[in-house]
Amino acid sequence: MPQKLIVLLLALLLGLQPVTTDLYLPALPAITQVFGVGMGQAQLTLTALLLAFGLSQLVWGPLSDRFGRRPILLWGMAAYTLASVACAFAADMAWLIAGRTLQGIAMGAGVMAARAVVRDLYPPAQGATVMSQALTGLGIIACTCAPMGGMLTDWLGWRIALLMLALFGAVTLALLFWRFEETLARPDPHALSPGPLIQANLDILRNPTFRTWCALSAASYLGLFTFLASSSFVFVTDMDYSKTAYGFLMLSMSLSYIAGTFLCRWLLRRTSVHRTVGMAAGLTITGGVGMAALAYAGEGQDWYGAWAVMVPMYIFMMGHGVHQPCSQSGAVVPFPQRAGTASALNGFLMMLGAFFMGAWLGTHMDRPVFALAHGLLLWAVVITVLAWTAVQRHGRPMATTQPASASA
Repeated sequence: MPQKLIVLLLALLLGLQPVTTDLYLPALPAITQVFGVGMGQAQLTLTALLLAFGLSQLVWGPLSDRFGRRPILLWGMAAYTLASVACAFAADMAWLIAGRTLQGIAMGAGVMAARAVVRDLYPPAQGATVMSQALTGLGIIACTCAPMGGMLTDWLGWRIALLMLALFGAVTLALLFWRFEETLARPDPHALSPGPLIQANLDILRNPTFRTWCALSAASYLGLFTFLASSSFVFVTDMDYSKTAYGFLMLSMSLSYIAGTFLCRWLLRRTSVHRTVGMAAGLTITGGVGMAALAYAGEGQDWYGAWAVMVPMYIFMMGHGVHQPCSQSGAVVPFPQRAGTASALNGFLMMLGAFFMGAWLGTHMDRPVFALAHGLLLWAVVITVLAWTAVQRHGRPMATTQPASASA
């Protein structure tokens, strides 16, 4: 397959996450009102999705190591499309939560396989660059999702917004069916055997390189998730922005993330992966501290507004655009024969953290701005400590020994 096609497919598969969350977020306050439920129950539609997403990868990963990436992707995307239709026609909150759970299970197949495909096809340094290109595509997808979700919810209702997820799934499924070729050279006939599977997971967890990159990817994602889970209540409920205006704020955040992925590739051509991550941590901690400082300084002040939330978030997202491609590709590098299992374990741990973070946010949304500021500051500190310590010790196997060949 041509590399441009691979990058496109990776962008669509990795883009399942922002499509499933960002397009849905502007509709969340409306869904809460229609079904007459509280914020905590509404948050469950996100946390259930993410927990199912994380758990399912523990199954999808070994399955893909045994049978290959293509069949897992086709079955997963077909299930995602059907689950999205079910969500759009939900009769009550319980139905919607069940549909979102099924979406999460199916989404796990696509995102897990995308990370494994990168390890199947590319050496470490080039893999980080290709992942960065794919995540640029993810950022572009995210740019369109939030404004589209806001406009569709305002103009046509939240059910039409959720139906767009089914359309995205169907288009991705069709492209995979017609163009995707198997990337796993030698399926592992023992990948599903209980003994070898347990041993493989233990070996992966004991590997310091995996633990380091997995921790970084999880912490970086949890910073973003904190914003995703609380921002609609910050802007739509607290600040009284329209859902369409909120969607465009999300678009602007995605643009800063795209800029971060370009920064990532620029740095990778000039230095090693672990040094790239260390430099990006400066952006991360600046964004986290800035968000908290402005929240406390602006409490009750007329000057405090959307800019005081978004400017620190732009800075944080620049760092996120560096951390994610480096950490997601780095976590699977030591396991060429078990890339699916390593990718699945990484994804599971990320989503497990998101589940608990979402549960915490659901009980602290009486002051959404401070819930966001405290959460972002926490993860900014964690990311920075990891980037300046553990990554510098254990991230060195990912060091760039030659300039990446892919263009920015």
